[in-house]
Amino acid sequence: MVNKDIVWHEASITKREYHEKNQHKSSIIWLTGLSGSGKSTIANAAARELFEQGYQVTVLDGDNVRHGLNKDLGFSDEDRKENIRRIGEVAKLFVEQGTIVITAFISPFKEDRGLVRQLVEEDEFHEVYVKCDLATCEERDPKGLYRKARNGEIPFFTGIDSPYEEPDTPELVLDTGAHNREECKNQLVQYVKDQTK
Repeated sequence: MVNKDIVWHEASITKREYHEKNQHKSSIIWLTGLSGSGKSTIANAAARELFEQGYQVTVLDGDNVRHGLNKDLGFSDEDRKENIRRIGEVAKLFVEQGTIVITAFISPFKEDRGLVRQLVEEDEFHEVYVKCDLATCEERDPKGLYRKARNGEIPFFTGIDSPYEEPDTPELVLDTGAHNREECKNQLVQYVKDQTK
């Protein structure tokens, strides 16, 4: 609950003005999926292409955020929920300033993703399921995390001893098990362009 003595200060530049200047709408493009599914790679590749085409875009990446804003959080269910809550609030600030925010977070719980959706307007949150089966993600294991989790070195690891809840009705599915990352990046870029006209 917010202290009653804290008063919201209206910004001098409206979201609509940002949209007019940028010539596109802002939104949250929320990439969710297992570790190793390709979220960060696709998010950053798509952001680079959109940036080069003149879009105001930024990426919020799970590992990067845990180096600063969320470095005090662990990986218990409660800490994961708080991690996503904070990121949702940060993403909302970017949206209010006219930016397309591409996030790359495992974000394993449907409820948490749903709460972020409620922070912004109806057409400003887009859930993108970066789909890849556990076996393929484990085979890739770019950071060696699955190996450590299997050895008991990392507790509460999603897909091993902590659940991942797949989206029921995501706005977009990027199947990195069936398509290469360039194809998935192209799908994402086109989707963002279509949704932010």
